[in-house]
Amino acid sequence: MSEFEEYLLAIAICSPLFFFIIAVAFRLLDNSASIFLKHDILVDTSYVSGDIIREHIDNSKDIELRKSLRTALIFRKLHNLFMILMVISIPPVIIACFFVF
Repeated sequence: MSEFEEYLLAIAICSPLFFFIIAVAFRLLDNSASIFLKHDILVDTSYVSGDIIREHIDNSKDIELRKSLRTALIFRKLHNLFMILMVISIPPVIIACFFVF
């Protein structure tokens, strides 16, 4: 096996883990429950649904709250995107490992 193929194999094996780490980072940046509590809005759980966030974005007159909630919603969508990329990247890695070894 050439050196280039070994590098590609290492990158392929690490790619799902890389996507997962980025997804976790975006999940940690999504602090929507903290934003609600900071503005005296009580929430039941620490994971506030996207529908509730959108509802408060539409109904709120506080510009700072709207901006913070939009940022949290973007982080949530990026978290979901990288989780999907992680799941999609697992089967090609498994197939590549079977063909290489």
